[in-house]
Amino acid sequence: MYLSFEQIKKSHDALGDVHPFYFVTFLACKAKRLPIGRSVHFPMDKNEKQHLEVYFKPNPSSRYYYRLSKVGPKGHRWLNEDYASSGSQKTRTTTFKDAFIHKTGTDLWGWDKSYVGILEKKLYKKRRIPAFHLAVWLYRNEKWSVRSTAGHIQRRFFQDFDITKKEKDRLFETEVPEDLSIRSMFQDKSISWRELQKITTMAPDAEPEEGGSLSLLELYGIGPAKKLDLKPGDRINLITGDNALGKTFLLECAWWALSGIWAGLPAYPREEAKKTEPRIVFQICSEYKGEAVTSVKYDWETDSWPLPSRKRRPTIPGLIVYARVDGSFSVWDPARANMKGKNRLKGNEAFLFSPDEIWNGLESKTPPKGRVLCNGILRDWITWQHSEDPQVFDTFCKVLKRLSPKDLGALEPGRPTRLLHDARDIPTVRHSYGTIPIIHASAGVKRIIAIAYLLVWAWQEHKTQSRLLHKPVERRMVVLIDELEAHLHPQWQRLILPALTDVCDELDAELKTQFIIATHSPLVTASMEPLYDEKTDKLFHLSLEKDPDDIFSEVITLSELPFIRHGRLDRWLTSEVFELSEARSIEAENAIEDALRLQKKPKPSTKEVRSVSDQLMQYLAAEDSFWPRWICFAEKYGVEL
Repeated sequence: MYLSFEQIKKSHDALGDVHPFYFVTFLACKAKRLPIGRSVHFPMDKNEKQHLEVYFKPNPSSRYYYRLSKVGPKGHRWLNEDYASSGSQKTRTTTFKDAFIHKTGTDLWGWDKSYVGILEKKLYKKRRIPAFHLAVWLYRNEKWSVRSTAGHIQRRFFQDFDITKKEKDRLFETEVPEDLSIRSMFQDKSISWRELQKITTMAPDAEPEEGGSLSLLELYGIGPAKKLDLKPGDRINLITGDNALGKTFLLECAWWALSGIWAGLPAYPREEAKKTEPRIVFQICSEYKGEAVTSVKYDWETDSWPLPSRKRRPTIPGLIVYARVDGSFSVWDPARANMKGKNRLKGNEAFLFSPDEIWNGLESKTPPKGRVLCNGILRDWITWQHSEDPQVFDTFCKVLKRLSPKDLGALEPGRPTRLLHDARDIPTVRHSYGTIPIIHASAGVKRIIAIAYLLVWAWQEHKTQSRLLHKPVERRMVVLIDELEAHLHPQWQRLILPALTDVCDELDAELKTQFIIATHSPLVTASMEPLYDEKTDKLFHLSLEKDPDDIFSEVITLSELPFIRHGRLDRWLTSEVFELSEARSIEAENAIEDALRLQKKPKPSTKEVRSVSDQLMQYLAAEDSFWPRWICFAEKYGVEL
């Protein structure tokens, strides 16, 4: 068994108030049995460095040592590789010099006879060092017997570092925490550096963590609202709201925060924001670590949003696919974006596909020109279909089938065909009613084919580029879709969201996907009901509210709504998500409102009741649920229906 992440975290937090001297110099000297009352040849710098290498280098690929203590410079949690001969040397020859017998300029060291009392006085805020928690950190990767207890771990520390009774009594807190159990203290596997990053900070020379998704997006002084605040969930996020309130704008900014590139026109500050500081604030979190919140201010001089360099960003997002409502798509692949040296294609950090380029291919727009970045649907479909390795085409067929509507039946590839005045083989798709070239398919079918193709292509291309670059394949993907229901029949709208969540399993069972989707459709929101998980999924709503600073104006607000299973679509339409008063025609809604007002009158006339009845008969269906209530009321006032 190994010490658990939970226990290591508790111990890490409990050691923050201990001066670094006790972790480094004191333990290095104790481990080597530095004598008391006399000095010996003792290469202090070398011994401290060896000690740091063993116990305080959690990131094996870094040159830095982790500074377990919070005492000292604020935020300074990593020590340079020369710390033993610089910072530590200064500490032991100034602050703690009286604890040693040492002749300046020599390697002769020893403990002064009164060293314990001196070290006791130097304890930060007179707090003793928690021995058990220190042992947990030092032995965080040690394998322990199933019979091991907290006492065993602490005694191992005292033995390894020759801690005397006087040191235990005056320097250490030796009481073991009482609330420990085998289950909370141990786990089956040793904690990895990636897991440890959850409780440490990033080393200055560490490569950015990859595979992140969006966890925060705040917009100030840009777009249609003064402020928008989006905190997406890990899996499904639906954004609803009326036209022109900012759903598309949120997706554009989310894409930029993740990729650092605008898919269309950059966001521009609001007119009144010129007096303030327009900014975009975001956070990207990986499975193990979330980067610090990044705040980017608009640069008026360069008319741009200057992002920090990737070296300064602890977390790089995973694969990103963005389906825009106009039929264009954008893809950002971390394998390509993080290329270095001569292999880097400047200006091609992201793929920005026009609707035509999705179908016919995309070439590099910067030198070297003519390099093909994507073959497009028409060529890749044929290539995949005739490949000796059927794996990619089989995956594409499965994805296409899963995204198919029930009324048309499964969309299955047919045999390629030729068209007049076109030298290419054109893919075909079989419907329940026949086979047609895909370029002649309906707008809805084309949109689904494009989404299916981009998901499969982006994932396969990422795996290929990762293999060529000898990099691990990402296990995180972010999918942004604007107006998911565009061009789709209601039957199709009802199944597209569940189908998309299943599609990622077809790509790779270990792939974790975050969806951020804008929609106007109650069928899409209703289809989330069987999928909804409060731990991973969220529903957001954009609306117009009274401006608290100006009662004569309105402002756009973004709210996270509690997800309520309304069941029937008419109840979704009249919920706060879509805000309809009635799930009927406007005329029927007005007639019902007139009827409700009349029912509240103390003494309505027969003429008034007959007039409203005529309106209701004109605009309401015969089986409308409002009729039983109204018929009883109308007959009371002499109107037979």
